[in-house]
Amino acid sequence: MSNGHHHHGDVKGTTTIADSVVASIAGIATRDANGVYAMGGGISRTLGAARDKMARSDDVTRGVKVEVGEKQAAVDIDVVVEYGYPITRTTDDIRSGVADAVESMTGLEVAEVNIDVLDVHLPGSDDSDDGGGSRTR
Repeated sequence: MSNGHHHHGDVKGTTTIADSVVASIAGIATRDANGVYAMGGGISRTLGAARDKMARSDDVTRGVKVEVGEKQAAVDIDVVVEYGYPITRTTDDIRSGVADAVESMTGLEVAEVNIDVLDVHLPGSDDSDDGGGSRTR
């Protein structure tokens, strides 16, 4: 029952946003940028890249590292870009998309978004050992 007072803005308490939450937001925003083929590096990318393109239901934080403070967050992202996309435009899109998404969803100021472009994906290069490009889309 209510006593008639609705001053919920005055209620005290703290909100802590886990690093994994910020990493998930950043990962999803990165995938939305044009020219991103895959995220992460090394074995995780090799095993996951083809599956990522089809299902997009895997770990959205692959290739994302974050540091979250009380008021700010810093994000490091490893990506593979599609051949033919201007890398600087792709990374600018990633940077602004990640900053917008993290800031609007968490209220944290994004201090920096550092992007490592690890590779360029050539169209068809991941079809070469399955007997002739039988990938369905």
